Amino acid sequence: MSFQNAVFIPGPTNMPEKIRQACSMPTIDHRSPIFGEILNPCLDGVRKIIKSEDAHIFIFPSTGTGGWEVALTNTLSAGDKVLAARNGMFSHRWIDMCQRHNLDVQIVETPWGDSLPSDQYEEILKADINHEIQVVLATHNETATGVKSNIHAVRGALDSANHPAMLFVDGVSSIGSMDFQFDNWGVDVAVTGSQKGFMLPAGLAIVGFSDKAMKRKHTAKLPKTFFDIHDMIKGYSSNAFPYTPPVGLMNGLKVSLEMIFEEGLENVFSRHYRIAQGVRLAVDAWGLKLCANSIDVQSDTVSAICTPEGFNATDIVTRAADKYGMAFGVGLGEVSGKVFRIGHLGMLTDAMMLSGLGVAEMVMLDLGLDIKLGSGVAAAQEYYRHGN
Repeated sequence: MSFQNAVFIPGPTNMPEKIRQACSMPTIDHRSPIFGEILNPCLDGVRKIIKSEDAHIFIFPSTGTGGWEVALTNTLSAGDKVLAARNGMFSHRWIDMCQRHNLDVQIVETPWGDSLPSDQYEEILKADINHEIQVVLATHNETATGVKSNIHAVRGALDSANHPAMLFVDGVSSIGSMDFQFDNWGVDVAVTGSQKGFMLPAGLAIVGFSDKAMKRKHTAKLPKTFFDIHDMIKGYSSNAFPYTPPVGLMNGLKVSLEMIFEEGLENVFSRHYRIAQGVRLAVDAWGLKLCANSIDVQSDTVSAICTPEGFNATDIVTRAADKYGMAFGVGLGEVSGKVFRIGHLGMLTDAMMLSGLGVAEMVMLDLGLDIKLGSGVAAAQEYYRHGN
């Protein structure tokens, strides 16, 4: 693998030099007022990113998986009922976490490549006349399949059923890259991480709580220590953590937020759409298909590309790394060996993406796929020349 080439995995993403330098800072006294100058802009900035006026933001030394655990353990008790669809590896892993915490999970099995079935959610919620379901889980952007789901429609299912369950959303590979509307969608807990749209190394779990979710901290009985938001609230009251914070990563997050706002949040979303659309046009020019089953659910941060039946898609990733020093993503779970993934989020430009598409073409041709060299690159070039 070459350090000179950009990576095209769905995360961790490419790191701007400015952010890398911000993470590499001298040691400070994390209990002094100077840490508050890092902490508070991070909390305020994340709130703006998820488009909320008053969400309670928590930043833990962890990853998105730890963020899932923050959401569950601070709001639920063993035996509580949770509704979730399994439509990819990451929805599957959140379900698995629920089961390990002795939660009662009602699973809606959904084809990998489909978005969340809000219509089925609505039927189930209407049938739950005793309101036993405490939480509906939703993966906004399923990183394994390159599928985005309509979170507003999931909220609509809850509202149509007049159901009081909370809505928890995994936004790990969407927040900071795709539009996320915490307040307008009626989200109660949103989870993301530092290593995707925020362009940082892995190491921060970033979580937003609604007022409704915050009230559950008084009744939740699942065990927690490191991930206790009550302790974090007390720490924040004195501009500190309840334990030693990851100061360098926090400083990197502060700079990342500054960069995002300097570009303009809507411009960030538009850039991600434009780059993704170039990839989609390249895939079409190659005569291949995306794992996402319809245009309206195609992700703007990752494309999972199906290879012909009988071909091992993992070979593309291996060949790209070994011969060309470039990283693409392998297929996971049910689509392992059936797709390879191109991540197109975070610090990325049209020109960078063209290099990735060019290498992908060479690799596929090397491996005997019927790909015309330059076809996908040309399709993306034509779009990038004229796309907004």
